[in-house]
Amino acid sequence: MRIAWIGGLDRNEAQLKRMAAQAGHRLDFHKGDTKGRGADDLRSIVERADLVIVLTDVNSHGGVQLARRICQRLGRAALIVRRCGAAQFQNLLDALAAREHRDLAAALAS
Repeated sequence: MRIAWIGGLDRNEAQLKRMAAQAGHRLDFHKGDTKGRGADDLRSIVERADLVIVLTDVNSHGGVQLARRICQRLGRAALIVRRCGAAQFQNLLDALAAREHRDLAAALAS
């Protein structure tokens, strides 16, 4: 699954990408800045994503609004959260893995 992370501190980017990769996912990170090419880059990341995580605490108001609009227009799943640290992200990755496991078991049972 391709995950878009919008907002937050870029110093956490490497750790979050590593965590996603270990769980079999790819994470694209965007700080939420919409100045210059920021809006185009944000659109591109959301368009490629299966799941979009939008942080509101460390993000521009414009970045949050743009990400939400693009997700709605494209029908992308969006998780809007105030904050999300490494522990919460790991919980999300674990929940995704459990869901995939249940879906696979159901497909094999039918």
